[in-house]
Amino acid sequence: MTEEDLTRIARGYRSFTAGARYSSPLYAELAEHVAGSATVLRFLAALPTGKRQPNLLFAALQFLGGAPVDGAELDRRVADDAERLRATMLARATQTNEPARCGALLPVLAQLDAPLTLVEVGASAGLCLYPDRYGYDYDGVRVGPADTVRIAVTTSGGVPVPRRLPTVVARIGVDLNPLDPADPDDRAWLRALVWPGPAADERLHRLDAAADVAADEPATLLHGDLVDRLPDALGFAAPGSTVVVMHTAVLPYVPEEVRGRFADAVRDLPVRWLAQEPPGMVPGTGERPDDAWGAHFVVSLDRRPLARSAPHGGRLEWLGGGLETSPA
Repeated sequence: MTEEDLTRIARGYRSFTAGARYSSPLYAELAEHVAGSATVLRFLAALPTGKRQPNLLFAALQFLGGAPVDGAELDRRVADDAERLRATMLARATQTNEPARCGALLPVLAQLDAPLTLVEVGASAGLCLYPDRYGYDYDGVRVGPADTVRIAVTTSGGVPVPRRLPTVVARIGVDLNPLDPADPDDRAWLRALVWPGPAADERLHRLDAAADVAADEPATLLHGDLVDRLPDALGFAAPGSTVVVMHTAVLPYVPEEVRGRFADAVRDLPVRWLAQEPPGMVPGTGERPDDAWGAHFVVSLDRRPLARSAPHGGRLEWLGGGLETSPA
């Protein structure tokens, strides 16, 4: 490891602090501590580059014994439990599966020609493959069932709130390491990925309810790369359905060269491409933020920006205009 490695890692954790400050003050505090902790920085520098992210470190700590209460406990646990922590971070990945993001996807999905086949890349446990099984509240306008997952969305800009849920006839997910919503260990990892903070209890309750839905009606989950397995996933599409390739908060974890190949692959397929990603991750959706995430996500269809959303759901700003009736 070099001083340059340590400086780069510290810079990344300081950048994370700004985005975490409001949703998880504890994680913001811990990230700031990591940026100045020789103990933790050296531990992280010994890991592969793709395994050094704040989300992964903090989730692994939660998974193994709960979130540290302060920097002193963080240093102590990294020093005393380094082998288990390293093994967990190498075996696991950041696979936050927030069903509330469906609140931003639903107004788009409801305008597409039904029935729908949903193909989600970077699916984690596939909880976003069930937008038709959840209930929604758009500023008091309720859509969907009242006895399942409830997703509240604050809107602006004239969001086209759907009157009914779309018909989904096939659900296919692709992930490097698909998680099983019925497996207690996988569900524990999903819970560990939820940031401690003001919204944690609500998010955990929603996560558990969505995992129950997914466990009762399992999606087809394929193991592998989003480019390589996309043709296989399309083979499971229901005949006569509109195929929607979709993803939320996935592309920042994908190398730029692979992102380009994925964009080219989707463009050449007879599918609709629905994305909820940081600006610039999908071509034509704005300038990329310096920290790769930014304060909001862009909801786009076939590369056309339609709305801005809160990263974990709950807020949706429509940018104006309607949907194209077919891919551009």
